[in-house]
Amino acid sequence: MKKFVKLTAFAVACVMALAGLAACGNKTDDVADGKKFVIATDKGFSPFEFQDAEGNIVGIDMDILAAIAKDQGFTYDLQYVGWDAAIAACQAGQADGMIAGASITDERKASGWIFSDGYYDATQGMAVAKDSDITGFEDLKGQKVAVKNGTMSNQYAESIKDQYGFEVVTFSTSPDMYQAVLGGQVQACLDDTPILKYNIKTGELAMKFVEGTENEPAQYGFAIFDANNQELIDLFNAGLENIRADGTYDEIIATYLGE
Repeated sequence: MKKFVKLTAFAVACVMALAGLAACGNKTDDVADGKKFVIATDKGFSPFEFQDAEGNIVGIDMDILAAIAKDQGFTYDLQYVGWDAAIAACQAGQADGMIAGASITDERKASGWIFSDGYYDATQGMAVAKDSDITGFEDLKGQKVAVKNGTMSNQYAESIKDQYGFEVVTFSTSPDMYQAVLGGQVQACLDDTPILKYNIKTGELAMKFVEGTENEPAQYGFAIFDANNQELIDLFNAGLENIRADGTYDEIIATYLGE
């Protein structure tokens, strides 16, 4: 059974506003004319997607998606299912697309991912427990490092594990990965830098970020896995361009990251 959840307050407002688009006189021939899509997303990936105290799914990705849907005249049902499940839902045709902080890579493109234009630049970096003596990759010899399965951080860890002599341990979700660090089952984790720094800053993670461990940045993209859904990519790209131009994008980023 598909699991659907409530949208953010921002997203709900955007979706409700669709009914008035025709009267606004701002629609173009390129918008979706009220089409509805199923969009899958990750779990526990704040500040891009996470559940707030009221049970709403909030975050940068959620607000960007809602703003683009409003701009382009489509609605959507959201599946808050987790990283692996979001990919599987799209590959099985149970979801039309996914937005989940997915880095755009040639490897993913070659394996069937079809990406939108990039909407955020992110690096991966390392975090450790607050009382850890680890100050860099050189301290990881013989240690265990947690990553989330199938992510850029997973690839990053695999690419340097032999150089620094550590073991990679994979998890399905970020919360499970973080708990492994806090519980001492692993000595460090690699994850997207903005996610780690945001959660440490807000007190959600009792860890510390290890500066100097970041890799080269990669862009996040909205993704589909079926070329027949190209219309959704086109709508996302057109909407992204518009919300960048009118300042909505910058407002969303500033809300969560202060940038």
